[in-house]
Amino acid sequence: MDFICNFPFFSIMISMFSGIVSSVLGRKAAKWLNLISIWVIWFLSAVLLYYIFGTGEIIVYKMGHFPAPWGNEIRAGLLEAGLALFFCSIMLLSMTGGRKKLMGEVVEEKHNLYYILVDLMLASLLALIYTNDLFTAYVFVEINTISACGLIMIRQNGRTIEAAVRYMIMSLLGSGLLLMGICMLYDITGHLLMSNIRDAVSSIYSAGTYPVPLTVTIILLTCGLAMKSALFPFHTWVADAYGYSTVSSAAILSSLVSKGYIILLIKIIYRVIGFEVYRASHIIDVVFVFGLAGMIMGSLSAIRENDIRRMIAYSSVAQIGYIYMGIGLGTRYAMIASIFHILSHAATKSMLFIGAIGLTDVSKGSRHFAELTGSGYRHRIAGITFAVGSLSMVGIPLFSGFISKLLFAQAAVLNTRKMLPALIVLAISTILNAIYFMKTVIRIYTPTEEEGETITMKQEKVYALTCICFIGLNIFIGMCSQPIVDWIGAGIDMFA
Repeated sequence: MDFICNFPFFSIMISMFSGIVSSVLGRKAAKWLNLISIWVIWFLSAVLLYYIFGTGEIIVYKMGHFPAPWGNEIRAGLLEAGLALFFCSIMLLSMTGGRKKLMGEVVEEKHNLYYILVDLMLASLLALIYTNDLFTAYVFVEINTISACGLIMIRQNGRTIEAAVRYMIMSLLGSGLLLMGICMLYDITGHLLMSNIRDAVSSIYSAGTYPVPLTVTIILLTCGLAMKSALFPFHTWVADAYGYSTVSSAAILSSLVSKGYIILLIKIIYRVIGFEVYRASHIIDVVFVFGLAGMIMGSLSAIRENDIRRMIAYSSVAQIGYIYMGIGLGTRYAMIASIFHILSHAATKSMLFIGAIGLTDVSKGSRHFAELTGSGYRHRIAGITFAVGSLSMVGIPLFSGFISKLLFAQAAVLNTRKMLPALIVLAISTILNAIYFMKTVIRIYTPTEEEGETITMKQEKVYALTCICFIGLNIFIGMCSQPIVDWIGAGIDMFA
């Protein structure tokens, strides 16, 4: 027990030190160190999840062994350990799926820098999952932001630099609001540890003191993290950031980075503000409205796109809207649906980006739909991967996206006040999803007389294996949804 308590801390530190060591290594050594560190963290997370599942205990690690309120805590329950394991899996597949393209996208002298940024990104995501301290969370939010900017602009062309600047401006606005919210919360409660803050907030709310400062604090925290996670209308940086960065960067940014901020928001709702206090505020209704707007506007933007990667990027805006719509419903079941969709979207969106790059490779490097005609025949595994991801996003049974939409529909029915708008927008969004994803699938499987480059699975064995793993993961989430839902529910109960 005592040794396993160190695993969350080991996971964060292994990733951090891997990045530091990679700064003095060559390209190949940095690549292997990155791969080994992700596998080690994956193993530690799997052991931690198995242990917590078997014992039902919550692991709390005190940094420096100083008790509250002076110490800094790392906390791991079922939800945290499972999310860490899942994030490592997606990071590993995203890196292996785009590693071959990295040679052509990034100059060799900067490859070790790329792996440094990936290591720091993973460390920050793990810290956001495990930390029980708001100030530590803010520090790693900034590390996450800097790493994301580096991953976007490392290609060093005009579009990526512009995208990184736009991302940095929007992200720093969100960070500023988040920091202001943390400062106000510290001023009201006198604590930075999440459990201590929750006790103080509960007392303040019950006594009816500081109602306006508490409401403003909740608004600042929510708006800050909503901006950083690309909730509509704070999504304007998404298309360029995802569309012009490296393949692995696009997969990581779309599937993991925004989810890390949402996980932090969920932690704040449950373990800082308190679910009942947050639900009693009117902020949750505002989140619900913006979530619905994102579901529609993101899909409409995707329909108008003629670039496959930018289309996938705008689709992420709609999917983020789904998650915030679930949070806005304000019930335990809706929160389970939102967390399940975090898993589903992370597994599917990275798969779509990895599949799309294979299709563009056999289309003279073009990402426009006209040149993608028939590409599913020229690169069969990429075509199958993209088709499976598209079916999942639309919500076809067997795949993870179907379960997400089913859970959201069930959660909406349980909330009679918000049921009608949630179900209507859910139906409209599903139709819009079908329009732009099925249009693309039909395009890549439309026969053409023009002969082009054909790639087989034997020519790209690692890429093909990555695609097969993505497909298997998506089907697994869809077919084994009930145990996953049970795990999320148990994790939320332990989380709170």
